Amino acid sequence: MNKLKNVSTPDSDDYLLTAQLERLPSMAGLFCKAALKGDRYKLGQTIPLLSNSVDNVYIDQKHLRAYQVLCGFPVGEKLPATYLNMLTFPMVLNIMTHSNFPMKAMGQVHLANKITVHKSFDVRQPMSLCSMIGESQVTSRGLEWTVEGSVKVDEEIVWSSVSTMLHRCETNIDRELKLTVMKEGAPQDWQVKSNMGRRYAKVSGDYNPIHLANVTAKLFGFKKAIVHGMWSKARCLAMLAEYLPDDGYTVDVNFHRPLFLPSKVLFYTKQNQGQTQFSLFNQTGEHAHLEGSILQDLTNA
Repeated sequence: MNKLKNVSTPDSDDYLLTAQLERLPSMAGLFCKAALKGDRYKLGQTIPLLSNSVDNVYIDQKHLRAYQVLCGFPVGEKLPATYLNMLTFPMVLNIMTHSNFPMKAMGQVHLANKITVHKSFDVRQPMSLCSMIGESQVTSRGLEWTVEGSVKVDEEIVWSSVSTMLHRCETNIDRELKLTVMKEGAPQDWQVKSNMGRRYAKVSGDYNPIHLANVTAKLFGFKKAIVHGMWSKARCLAMLAEYLPDDGYTVDVNFHRPLFLPSKVLFYTKQNQGQTQFSLFNQTGEHAHLEGSILQDLTNA
């Protein structure tokens, strides 16, 4: 049973609700709740600071190997930076389906994801996971809000993340100018198969209908099924795995256009003053799917 505690009064716009979970929530049950949840958000409303945490979580070694194979990482005990983001996702969805969360859970747009690997650890050790609502701001596109994640081992933070989400709504703010995405050198090309959304869903538990089939994606306004953004980020990192240290680095990604399935994509990368920059474009090189950077000096992260 989840124990919910009011830390400040619900009369305040920024009141805090925390939940200590006994185990990671069931994704199947959460997606059922997400499908039924409506939208009560009003422009200017502050998002309650919801959080949940769970202790004594162990990594399933078979599951880790399946993730490594699916995303193209070397199979072994070196933990991909993106793996713990997937592991904490049920806690994020648990927040988004909470009755005090004013926005609908389905339809939130994933704009960006920043992951910091603070310290490597034995993947057989128990972990404490936490997810919580962070900052939010109104932009030209709607309300941008963040969800923060962290993982502790022996009371020390070993991994953290910040995901930026978008709730689309009308605002009076002028649109920002689009910046040019890095596209230099000779790219590598990949073929992303039509079943990648279903394959990633099977491993991650993220069965959002927009990723599963064309017919279900069309129900949410997409012309075809799209791949999970975090699979795209993981695949890019897998391409750079030999250059990644065991710890002490940050991977920051901005997502752009959705990647429809199936697709052929172009992967660009370059080194620039201590950073590794990378980007993913469509087959013609006209439209960017994502851009990112890897910074290995945490003092500048």
